[in-house]
Amino acid sequence: MRLRTTLLTASAAVLALSAPAFAGDHQGAEITYPETRADTVVETIFGNEVADPYRWLEQDVRNSEEVAAWVKAQSEFTAAYLAELPGREAYEARIKELYDYERFGIPVEKGGKYFYTRNDGLQNQNVLYVRDGLNGEPRVLIDPNEWAEDGATALSGWSVTEDGSKLLYGIQDGGSDWRTARVLDVATGEVLEDKVEWIKFSGLEWAKDGSGFYYSRFPVTAEGDTFQALNTNQKVYFHKLGTPQSEDVVLYETPDRAELNNFAEISDDGRYLINYSSSGTDDRYEVSLIDLQSEKRGAMTLFPDFKHSYGYIGNVGPEFYFITNEQAPLQQVIMVNVNEPPHIRTVIIPERDAKLDSVSMAGGKLVAEYLVDAKSEVTIYNLDGSKVRDVALPSIGSAGGFDGDADDTEVFYFFSSFNRPTTIYKYDLDSGTSEVWEQPEVAFNPDDYVVEQKFYNSKDGTKVPMFLVRRADIAASGEAVPTLLYGYGGFNISITPGFSPSRIAWLDAGGAYVLANIRGGGEYGKAWHDGGRRQNKQNVFDDFIAAGEYLKATGITTKDGLAIEGRSNGGLLVGAVVNQRPDLVDAAHPAVGVMDMLRFDRFTAGRYWVDDYGYPDREKDFNLLLTYSPYHNVQDGTEYPAVLTTTADTDDRVVPGHSFKYAAALQAADLGGKPQLIRIETRAGHGSGKPTDKAIEEAADVGAFLAYHTGLDLTRMGK
Repeated sequence: MRLRTTLLTASAAVLALSAPAFAGDHQGAEITYPETRADTVVETIFGNEVADPYRWLEQDVRNSEEVAAWVKAQSEFTAAYLAELPGREAYEARIKELYDYERFGIPVEKGGKYFYTRNDGLQNQNVLYVRDGLNGEPRVLIDPNEWAEDGATALSGWSVTEDGSKLLYGIQDGGSDWRTARVLDVATGEVLEDKVEWIKFSGLEWAKDGSGFYYSRFPVTAEGDTFQALNTNQKVYFHKLGTPQSEDVVLYETPDRAELNNFAEISDDGRYLINYSSSGTDDRYEVSLIDLQSEKRGAMTLFPDFKHSYGYIGNVGPEFYFITNEQAPLQQVIMVNVNEPPHIRTVIIPERDAKLDSVSMAGGKLVAEYLVDAKSEVTIYNLDGSKVRDVALPSIGSAGGFDGDADDTEVFYFFSSFNRPTTIYKYDLDSGTSEVWEQPEVAFNPDDYVVEQKFYNSKDGTKVPMFLVRRADIAASGEAVPTLLYGYGGFNISITPGFSPSRIAWLDAGGAYVLANIRGGGEYGKAWHDGGRRQNKQNVFDDFIAAGEYLKATGITTKDGLAIEGRSNGGLLVGAVVNQRPDLVDAAHPAVGVMDMLRFDRFTAGRYWVDDYGYPDREKDFNLLLTYSPYHNVQDGTEYPAVLTTTADTDDRVVPGHSFKYAAALQAADLGGKPQLIRIETRAGHGSGKPTDKAIEEAADVGAFLAYHTGLDLTRMGK
């Protein structure tokens, strides 16, 4: 690659910190945005002259006063606009009412004690409880709501020793991907002195005897680089209780391949540590076993070559069960005897005509969850692969859990759907009966909403499923209403039915909600993922565009009532689709999106994403990336829909510079009279660990913005 960079910085521009200037009503108003300095940054890459005038906005807001001032100006400007939107307060009140319900996590039994999370409804963070026996009196073990005044420090992952005496837990501050691990004595509630830092993209696994735990971590970053530096040289460690982190032992590392991720889990019998190595986001692993009973503790490679996906399910002695896509694009279950090289694979549950999404082992059974057109079906098998029965689920929705130990006779699972919040069930493995363990009371009637699945054709004729959710009266009448269309389309991630209070509020206001299961995801296995990544990425945008066209052509949505939304990779989706079809979209919400496709691999976890996006420093990949990069393809002189970009100033997964630069490009272009705004949250990261009050406020802002610009009347909320 030939690279030429010129940097000609204009004289220091003063950012406009005054109140926003609006001329008349919001719709079609002339908007004077805060000033953003544009530098003359031009690179010649593979013969293409590429401008990057807002590169200075890539700097970490913690380390740049100028970026911090820009964030402040944009935040004040956007807040003033959103505060004036009609019906916003009523909409927020309804969302808050809908959020106010009990939320339970799946309980974990250890040593006769049951551990689970619960939120009473409006608590900023979930609280961890324990019961002595399933029906014992609940006792609070950890309440992270006491950790920070702003509620932005969260409990992130936890694990209990086999005897139930000690709890290992992660602490997440301000939405960052970095974690700190601590240990708590369950009986006394005392936090022990053990403290392990610099954990990221790691599980927390106790040794079976409770003597310590296994985890993965990266090296300490240079000062000032913690939230932007690339993540390399991940190693697997063992921490012995009662010792400082400096004495932790490295169990697995790949110093000759610093780009590899290494993370591990303990086998059911506690004898082996199963290590997974990967180089990116693709499910292509090298799997090794470390015999913890051996003094040498050398690693035995079980599955080499980084060609396929493997996930440990459980083991009975030397017989290890894995879910894999090896010779099975929709996945199957295999068994390998680890004492008998060359480790011949025995197929236990063969591939079928639906995606095998996950498998767990409990009570001598295999519980297999399938995705059938993106919705859950669950089947129980014996360990020899013979079918026992199907699990009866309440309706169209998503189920998961079913974890347990070899001697368990019961397991727990969750079920949720668009109109049904998560309910926790107890399942009897012998009889096959389910009973409700915890079911929340909600401020709506689930039967007032209808969930349908429809199929439509994409540009190339591919049949794509979508879920359509409406109030029952609107569905019965066939009335066209403003519609919120959501998509993701990447990284082999399946987007399935799930509950959201803000989504119910949108339906209450009279809108429709649609989830399009576009290519790039994992809903139909490897082929569906491959059909929407690398050189096939345009299929993702075509699928989403076709969904919008279908909704308008069939009269589901109104002529000027299509809003689109996506998060992270879905933010990229929304940005690309707005650029390609601004005439189709009426309002857009790209959230924490990957917006600069030429530099995404230079920050934090971005280097992993080359599996889906390609390599910006390779000519073929670069040429494709340049065609759809949202930041580089804003169509100056074209009428654009209203766009509200959202991010967080502390996001260290998709660094906020992506959204900062994209919003600056939108505001600098002549895109007509509709607003191009950016909402920037503080101490919220990429999304996980976000406090409830911040989630409610953001949902109200976004929903009111999309409603106003699609004609959904929020002023009638509650009437």
